[in-house]
Amino acid sequence: MKKIVATMTVASALFASPIVSNAALGDQTLRTGMKNNDVKELQQVLKQKGYFKNGTTTTYFGSATKQAVINFQKANRIAADGVVGPATFKALKVAGSNQSSNTSTAGSKVLKQGMTSSDVQKLQQILKQKGYFKNSTTTTYFGSVTKQAVVNFQKANRLVADGIVGPATWKALGSSGSASTSTSTSTSSKPSTSSTNATSGASKLINTGKKYMGVKYVWGGTTPSGFDCSGFLDYVYKEALGVKLPRTVAEIYKVGVSVKTPSVGDLVFFETYKPGASHAGIYLGNGKFLHSSSSKGVGITEMSNSYWSQRYIGAKRINY
Repeated sequence: MKKIVATMTVASALFASPIVSNAALGDQTLRTGMKNNDVKELQQVLKQKGYFKNGTTTTYFGSATKQAVINFQKANRIAADGVVGPATFKALKVAGSNQSSNTSTAGSKVLKQGMTSSDVQKLQQILKQKGYFKNSTTTTYFGSVTKQAVVNFQKANRLVADGIVGPATWKALGSSGSASTSTSTSTSSKPSTSSTNATSGASKLINTGKKYMGVKYVWGGTTPSGFDCSGFLDYVYKEALGVKLPRTVAEIYKVGVSVKTPSVGDLVFFETYKPGASHAGIYLGNGKFLHSSSSKGVGITEMSNSYWSQRYIGAKRINY
């Protein structure tokens, strides 16, 4: 007699009733190197919770998935081995239920196509105010029109354009709201002294930085014989403006003043090989930035580049 084995996907294991899911969780183990639909569902759950940073989910359990699992495990005080077993599945399920039951504001929820709730209507109202949601009336249903409005907003704000409203998109919606409602008026035809100084400083910074285009990337490099990304920024700031920056990107990020939208001369930051700011460059305007990358050395890159756009975390201004 053939043995019949009951299987359950990650999604059903996470969100089924406690009696069924507890039995099924023990049969599910996901680890590096595996490739199946359960991995994709795992990535989607981790993405909703803000741990999986890649723009798209796949069926492959690679290094990015393992790191996302480790970060989740650390945050939930589970053995951080990157292997998804019963304890991790259980924590994912608990975290999911806690998030939905304790949410008091739309901004802390993940919204996606197919959902129906009052939060969807709030989202549509915000998108409508910003000119992205074109329907004359708002509803509680997240359909294709809402998804397209979200995608258009994400593209305009250099976010991953997946049509899913997570923490980064909610933050941008709030930031954009502040920016769109503020207006700059001028009472004089002459620019202010501070504005003139800032423009002059940005020009010096960019002109100095461009002198070193083509210089190779060197880990730990701080001179024109070879730069890493923070070494390049520090060198250029000192030469152009006499400003000494902290040695690491993470420290530079701490001292910078957050800006909603980068202006020419501001620093743009990215999350690459570890959580938090780990790469930065000088914003040139027109969606471009100057930086020292490990692959090409000092050069100019489009903010819309598929690699960098997914890792952009914000802009800061260094006062000088």
